Formats: sequence, C-alpha cells, structure tokens
Amino acid sequence: MKEENVILVNINDEPIGLMPKMEAHEKAVLHRAFSVFIMNDKGETMLQQRAKEKYHSPLLWTNTCCSHQRDGESNIEAGKRRLMEEMGFRTDLKELFSFIYKAPFDNGLTEHELDHVMMGNYDGEPNINPLEVAHWKWMLPADIKKDIAENPQNYTVWFKIIFERFYDYLIDNAHESKSK
Repeated sequence: MKEENVILVNINDEPIGLMPKMEAHEKAVLHRAFSVFIMNDKGETMLQQRAKEKYHSPLLWTNTCCSHQRDGESNIEAGKRRLMEEMGFRTDLKELFSFIYKAPFDNGLTEHELDHVMMGNYDGEPNINPLEVAHWKWMLPADIKKDIAENPQNYTVWFKIIFERFYDYLIDNAHESKSK
C-alpha cells in the first residue's frame, strides 16, 4: 500500500508542499489535519478506541475520527471520507475552528498539526472498521472531561489537547443551541 502524503502548511494554513505522512511525523513538520466529533441528540460524544494494530497509540480512546486531508480535498470532504472509512456511516459535518498543536509520542514520532475541528450529528450505531477501531462508545462531554482528568493514560495525546478546546467550544456555544 502506497504511503499517503500530508499537506505541509505554514501557520496561516497555506499549503507549502507535500510529504509522506511518516516522514512528516518523524521530522515534526507542520501539516494539515482534521478531527471529527460526532454528537447524538442526547448531547453525547461518540468516542473510538484505536485498533490494537495501529502504529502509534493503540487501544487508546480518542475522538470519533481524525486523519489528514488529501491534496485537493476540502476539510469537510476529508472528514466525511474518513468517518466512512473508520466508523462506517455518513453525516453532515460543520467546521468549528482550527488551531496548531504539537504532541510527541513515546515512539519518537511527533504530531505537529494545524487541526481543523469538525462536528456532526448522528444517532445510530457505527459499522466500525476493525483495522482502525477496536471499540466505540457514547459519553457526555462532562464525563469525558472528568475521565481524562482521572485516567489520562487511557486517551491519545492529541485528543486530550483537542478535547479541551472542543469542550470550551461547546460551553461557549451552549446558549446558541438552546435559543434555536
């Protein structure tokens, strides 16, 4: 299988080239990425446990799905593609915000990403891809926040960073959704 390229970007999210994914993670080069959070009508967030075979962060819990955009692919298109590949369903997504983070792994690789965070709504059960996902569950955001504080070792390094911002977004925008 041919290794995918990631889109290298500057701090303004302007593309400056392509690089194989593993090389970008070895060199900690800033590249474009996305994180998808799926919520249900009860206000719960769908989490996935990464498959045991993943080359980093196996069996750790994380957001519904995340990955890297392909050259020429919009953020939303990439999110929908990966949601289908990992979780086996389609839904509309909305981009919430983006930010830069850097997170080293125990295996010497580093995520240095300009991450586009998206959210969608879904109330069904996913049809998970076992090569990508070991398990999944719904959790209320407040319970996720509490569990990360009590059991940080159970979550991916990037999820702990991204979830904090996502949680703040939900709190900051809670009044908007109640007034609709």
